[in-house]
Amino acid sequence: MCVVTTLVHLGAVFLHVAPPNPVSRRYSRQVDAWVYPFFEQNWRLFAPNPDSVNRRVWARTAHTAPDGSARVSPWMDLTALDRAAVEHDPFPSHSAQNLLRRAWSSYVDTHGADDTARSPRAVMMQKYLSNIAAERVTGHRGGTFEFVQLRVVTAPVAAPGTATGHRPPTPVENRLLPWWKVTPHGK
Repeated sequence: MCVVTTLVHLGAVFLHVAPPNPVSRRYSRQVDAWVYPFFEQNWRLFAPNPDSVNRRVWARTAHTAPDGSARVSPWMDLTALDRAAVEHDPFPSHSAQNLLRRAWSSYVDTHGADDTARSPRAVMMQKYLSNIAAERVTGHRGGTFEFVQLRVVTAPVAAPGTATGHRPPTPVENRLLPWWKVTPHGK
């Protein structure tokens, strides 16, 4: 059984990374179901594409009080938390540097601009992003909440050698996502 599983795995990964061919096209649905999300292959480790924008991901939470009223927290800058975690660490982990950024990129790739999940992978990426946000908020703020909402502000990176002064660049996108129900978090 182990040998068969190993051979299936190697065959699926090979078809995933191989140039498009009749076999990989015919079995693309099965190969993608096996490869994503745990065995995804890409070359970004060796030739990363530098970001041309800065994204800041913000989160806020909501909790229904015993009297039935909604309590909404202030916005929390998750990107700033990530930067602070790696800034003075001589050996920051890859996940500490890229987890939130990669989760957002995968969410955008699967949802598009209208925030509508159109596949099981899209639903999984939405849950993954909401879980990251909920865990970060719980770890730094505590409290109890049942809903989380994200806002992503995207601003261009200034060209090298240009003086921007002390004013931040004008955002090119300010995206407010819908409220997502999460498993109850907090104490």
